[in-house]
Amino acid sequence: MVVSLAKGQKVDLTKTNPGLSKITVGLGWDTNKYDGGHDFDLDSSVFLLDATNKVSGPQDFVFYNQTTGGNGSVVHTGDNLTGEGEGDDEQVKIALKDIPESIQKVTFTVTIHDAEARTQNFGMVSNAFIRVVNDETNEEIIRYDLGEDFSIETAVVVGELYRHNGEWKFSAIGSGYQGGLAALCNDFGLQVG
Repeated sequence: MVVSLAKGQKVDLTKTNPGLSKITVGLGWDTNKYDGGHDFDLDSSVFLLDATNKVSGPQDFVFYNQTTGGNGSVVHTGDNLTGEGEGDDEQVKIALKDIPESIQKVTFTVTIHDAEARTQNFGMVSNAFIRVVNDETNEEIIRYDLGEDFSIETAVVVGELYRHNGEWKFSAIGSGYQGGLAALCNDFGLQVG
């Protein structure tokens, strides 16, 4: 049974699904009618955060140019340049039991590539979602549909897995940012240009 979340809701992941060890986190979106003459490329990225809500270094930032983090426990399956088609546009495979103890949160974000140069923002994006699938059964267990809450933002923290009393939970975040990926990196302790 799928648990559908609203913004701000949290749900147990491993406690209510005993034995769950390998999951796929799927992210998807559509773009509204857009006539700017540029491709619309959304990118998912993952930040592996310690107890201070920061990455310990560049190795804890997983994205299309660095697809593996957390000693191999988090793997981005690659960049989808168009977002066309049904289902997940990008996926992240996670081995929950292999995530290093120092990592307390796995934060999922989506940004618009070259948003400022292309004058694009999340007001032009619809049907965005994040979902968690049990790899063993291929069953969707959690889903969060973001709705149409955004206008000028160029980055969104979609959701996060976090440790709580030895179990993993999932939180539907849905927070928008201006400043794209650079703003997210700075907030999570990565210095970028």
